Amino acid sequence: MIGLGDLRQPGTGLFKHREWRGINDTLYDYWRWLINWKDLNVFIAKAPVKTIKSIFRYRWMTSYLATHAFIDRSTSGLRGTSLRVAHLHYNMIVKHLTYLLHVSFTEDSKVVLLDELIPPQIIGGFPNLIPVPAQAAPIFVASMVDQQLPPHYIDVIEYYGVPSDVCPLPACEAGIAIEDDYPKIGKCMITTNMPCDGSIMTSAYQDRRFQLPTFPLNIPLRYDEDWTEDFTIKELEDCIAFIEEHTGEKFDLDAFKETCESYNQQTKYELEKWEINKTKYPQVTGANIWLYRLYYFQGAAGTDKRFIEVDKKVSKLIARAYQNKEKNTKDLRYRAVIWSCPANYYTDFPLWLENCWGISGLIDMETVSSTEIIDTSSKKSMLAGLAKTYQRATMRKHTNGGYKHALDELWEKVEEFNVDLVVMYDQISCKAMDGLHAIFEEQAKDRDIKMIWVEQDLMDYRTTSRQAMRDQVNKYMFTVMQATPLDESLLEFDDSNSW
Repeated sequence: MIGLGDLRQPGTGLFKHREWRGINDTLYDYWRWLINWKDLNVFIAKAPVKTIKSIFRYRWMTSYLATHAFIDRSTSGLRGTSLRVAHLHYNMIVKHLTYLLHVSFTEDSKVVLLDELIPPQIIGGFPNLIPVPAQAAPIFVASMVDQQLPPHYIDVIEYYGVPSDVCPLPACEAGIAIEDDYPKIGKCMITTNMPCDGSIMTSAYQDRRFQLPTFPLNIPLRYDEDWTEDFTIKELEDCIAFIEEHTGEKFDLDAFKETCESYNQQTKYELEKWEINKTKYPQVTGANIWLYRLYYFQGAAGTDKRFIEVDKKVSKLIARAYQNKEKNTKDLRYRAVIWSCPANYYTDFPLWLENCWGISGLIDMETVSSTEIIDTSSKKSMLAGLAKTYQRATMRKHTNGGYKHALDELWEKVEEFNVDLVVMYDQISCKAMDGLHAIFEEQAKDRDIKMIWVEQDLMDYRTTSRQAMRDQVNKYMFTVMQATPLDESLLEFDDSNSW
């Protein structure tokens, strides 16, 4: 029997040809492949000269030439509803990201730059302005598409004198500033202290590059304290005044309310997915659930209503699949929670877990960001809800506010989703999570929970390759679980030279 690993070329791990999924699913997969090409071509056609120039101007732009390979990796082995949901999610990401790229190359006067860890709801109160997460396209998303990209920027900043034990994400962001590889756009910029010291320090490098009026939006670390809400509301009010001053636009309460309501609807759709995943017939798992959630929460968050249309379609698909007791994987052998920071250079790792071992990631730490439903009855209540949302944003909710948020919530999800395994990313450059390593192990042992540790380095595949990550799981499954793989062809293949 031909396995999914047999489709990969020796040496690169790239696919030899498209995957055969049966007539209906293969045709659907190919149709969505064409739609993605259509959207990329529309993006180029809007400003062909500037877009082509950007490919030669910015190193990271060439990584997006591998977009289709990224989507193929992220949908490998999927069938039926799971395939359709994944394509709807990834195509919406393509649509929104190409919009941001177009804005970055053609707009200036309407743009407000945000640190990528600030969800853009606050700019929803300025309907004439466009929020652009400054680092998202140049490195955060690009690193997911192309694992070969980040090492260059990491080396640049280390040559500049920054220690090599800094988290690779802020190191890359600083390296891009040193390389002068950020599009220089916008009327002003909003920075933040989220989520860690490395991210805060890299703001200095970016500030030298952009040279824009900058507002540091400070979010309290101990966000469970009663006083933090009032403090954050005051920070948001000051931020709004800053934007008004430097753009000439006035805050529109009705537009802000509409944005918050759209975000609330997205959050409700997200919680529907979680509820179905708690049952015997989960529908949105692995790479699919966390990549889409991460992108819309940080990149759109109510500011682009096209996401709502996608969420409506997905909601109908998964509800029908659940009613029909449709399986989302070939063989769901193990229900898993995937915790800690995932590797950007191996975003489809959870999908490999499903295809190779039948380990289905039902929920993960990046997906479990804020689920605050914002009260839209008044400006104060909306700012209070936004304050809670920002305090519990991606990569911040669990690494700040005290260790209980990383530890206790893991065990809550283990119980809620009735899991057999915890797959724990060991992000070796994250000092916050590394400090809890032994406590995680002790508490897992006390609860009799099987925990697989997977070492990785977030952005730098040279430290721990994709195959090295797979080897750690293979060793555990063979020796501890005494299990046999679903697809032996996926146990080992060389993809170190691929995108």
